[in-house]
Amino acid sequence: MKNIFLVCGSGASSGFMAAKMRKAAKKKGEEVTVKAASESQLDNVIDQIDYLLIGPHLAYKEDEIKEKTRGKNVKVAIIPQIIYGSLDGEKALDLVLSLEESE
Repeated sequence: MKNIFLVCGSGASSGFMAAKMRKAAKKKGEEVTVKAASESQLDNVIDQIDYLLIGPHLAYKEDEIKEKTRGKNVKVAIIPQIIYGSLDGEKALDLVLSLEESE
């Protein structure tokens, strides 16, 4: 089971993306949990996640966010704007799977 957490400013847009990712995972037969919330919620879930995807509009906070994951076994990536903007759950899931392969 892969535990994925998406962060954005308020948690609204990432909520739509999370739903699309869950649907894509079901289609592919991938076992995942995908949750979305605002970046302020990260501290509450950091010990329960494997992957952290950052909305492109928070790219400027990447270093600060990665600092929170230091020492944890969490893979972090920024969702490209083209994927985020089109709410392409399949491509976002592929991003997670590519992080897994780069272990």
